[in-house]
Amino acid sequence: MNGVIGDILPVALGVAVSPIPIIAAILMLLSPKARVTSVGFLLGWVVGIVLASTIFTLLASVLPSGDDDAPTPIKGIIHLVLGALLLVLALRNWRKRPGPGEEPEMPKWMQAIDSMSFAGAAGLGALLSGVNPKNLLLSASAGVTIGSAALGTGLTIAAIAVFTLIAASTVLVPVVGYLLAADRLRGPLDALRGWLARENALIMALLLLVLGVVLIGKGIGSF
Repeated sequence: MNGVIGDILPVALGVAVSPIPIIAAILMLLSPKARVTSVGFLLGWVVGIVLASTIFTLLASVLPSGDDDAPTPIKGIIHLVLGALLLVLALRNWRKRPGPGEEPEMPKWMQAIDSMSFAGAAGLGALLSGVNPKNLLLSASAGVTIGSAALGTGLTIAAIAVFTLIAASTVLVPVVGYLLAADRLRGPLDALRGWLARENALIMALLLLVLGVVLIGKGIGSF
């Protein structure tokens, strides 16, 4: 169990460090319907992570298992493919970074956040966590690690819960913090939103590069 947690920890952090969803959550917290949309977004964010990681865990559980020291080529190939795809995403984000003095381009759906309903915010959270290409690849990696470890039902659920808690933390903390101390957090949240918007492409490129290399290393180590 400890080994599995250690393997999925960097992947969970990769999901957590997602500037666009964090910006979306902050915009909801600064909107007129902050308490409604932010809670809906958090719920969708968590559900998307749970569903994606659980599906890949179930798929990976059918992989042939062997001794701890035995090679696992199928698992290795999966990690190599996932790592390569993350490197491709890293290159794409690097090329998309704004030049000096340029304003970063934000998704057009952010303009509709002020009028978004609870259901719309929940659906958006689920899409950004479970269907977003970067998060989908990372959830697949976590699922392969958990599912192929043959932990048993209880420990498997616990591992998915740990992955979800860490992956959702960067949305969970500001939403819960705002619900407890809204007035104090408005200024810091707005400043954080501006910084994340400016540095989104660079943060994502570096993050995906590191995680891609980590997954490729895990893949090579499986042979």
